[in-house]
Amino acid sequence: MNILIIEPYFAGSHKAWAQGYQRHSKHRVEILSLSGHHWKWRMHGGAVTLARKFLTDRLKPDIIVATDMLDVSTFLALTRSQTASIPIYLYFHENQITYPRTTYDKDVKKDRDHHYGWINFVSALSANRVYFNSRFHLETFYKALPTFLNQFPDKKEKGQIEELEKKSKVLLLGMDFTPFLASFPPSVVSDNSPLILWNHRWEYDKGPEVFFRVLWQLKTQHYSFRLAVLGESYSQQPPVFAQAQKLFKQEIIHWGYIESEAEYAKLLFEADVLPVTSLQDFFGMSVVEAMYANCIPLVPTGKVYEEHIPPPERKLLIYKDENDLLEKLKQYLTRPEDFRKLYPQNWVGRYDWKILAPVYDEELAS
Repeated sequence: MNILIIEPYFAGSHKAWAQGYQRHSKHRVEILSLSGHHWKWRMHGGAVTLARKFLTDRLKPDIIVATDMLDVSTFLALTRSQTASIPIYLYFHENQITYPRTTYDKDVKKDRDHHYGWINFVSALSANRVYFNSRFHLETFYKALPTFLNQFPDKKEKGQIEELEKKSKVLLLGMDFTPFLASFPPSVVSDNSPLILWNHRWEYDKGPEVFFRVLWQLKTQHYSFRLAVLGESYSQQPPVFAQAQKLFKQEIIHWGYIESEAEYAKLLFEADVLPVTSLQDFFGMSVVEAMYANCIPLVPTGKVYEEHIPPPERKLLIYKDENDLLEKLKQYLTRPEDFRKLYPQNWVGRYDWKILAPVYDEELAS
C-alpha cells in the first residue's frame, strides 16, 4: 500500500513522527512537506503550494495522512481531479483551538487569531477519519469546540460535532528510541548533586517563569543541585532565560541545544529529575524522552502527562500547584531513595515505533 504523509510544517516532533513512521512501516510511505517556518502562513498558504506539488509530482497514493497544519478542504478542492477517490486521514499533533496564546502574538491582541482553529475544524470535517495523539488531546478538543463555535454570529454548525466525534479516535504518537539504546548507562548512583533537567522548547507555553522561580527558591534555601537547560531556542524567547543563565551560573553544567542525538540521550540519562511546568502539551515528546532515560518526572495535575504515569505512582509525581512542585523537589533532593525505585522507561516503552508502527499499518489499511 502507498501512503502519503502531507506535512506543511516539517520540523520538530512533526518531522520526527513522519520520518519515524516512514522508517518502520511495512508499507511504502512518502512525505510531501514544506519547511518548518512561519506556522501561520503554512496553515493559510501551505495547502495551495502542496496541492501544486502533489499534481506536478503526479503522486498516486492509496491513502493520504495529513497533519493539523494542513488546510485539508483547500488541498482537496485544488486536487479534486486526482484525490476524489483517495481516503484522507487527519492527524492532530496539536490544535489551534485549545493551544495557549502568547502575549507576544499581535493577532491575539487584535482578536483575529480564531481563523486557525476554524481551519482545524473544517479540516476535520473534510477528512474521512480524525486521529489524536493522546486521549487528553481528543477529550479537550471536543470539550472546547462548542465554546469556540459559539463565538460566531450564526450558523455555528455545532450539530457537526457529534459526527466528528464518531470518526475520531486516539492513535498514540510513535517515537524512535534508538539513540537512547546506544547511550544506556550502567546503573550507578552518582555522588554529585542531583541534576535538574529542562529539555523543552524555550517558549512561553512551556512555563519557564515557574520553572526558574521554583529553582530560585531552592537555591536561596541552600538546596544543592546541578542544572542542565536543553531544547531549541529562537530569536524571540522569554527574557527569563537570559536572567536564569546569570542567576544559576554556578549550578549550570549545560546550556543550550544539543545537535547530536547521542549526546542528547546521554545527558538525559545523567539527569535525575524533570520538573515540568508547561501550560499545555498534547502529548509531551520531550517529557517522554526524559522518562525513557529514567529521569523522574514531576508533572502538573490535569494535563496529558498523567497518561504516561501508572496510577500507583501519580500521587508521588503529580503536583497540584507551584508550592506543591517546590515541596516535591525538596523531597527529591533530600530523599532521592523514594524515587530511585521507579523506572519510568517501563511506562513509556509502549510508544516505541517497533510497537506502534504495526498498529498504524493495520489502522490505516482498515
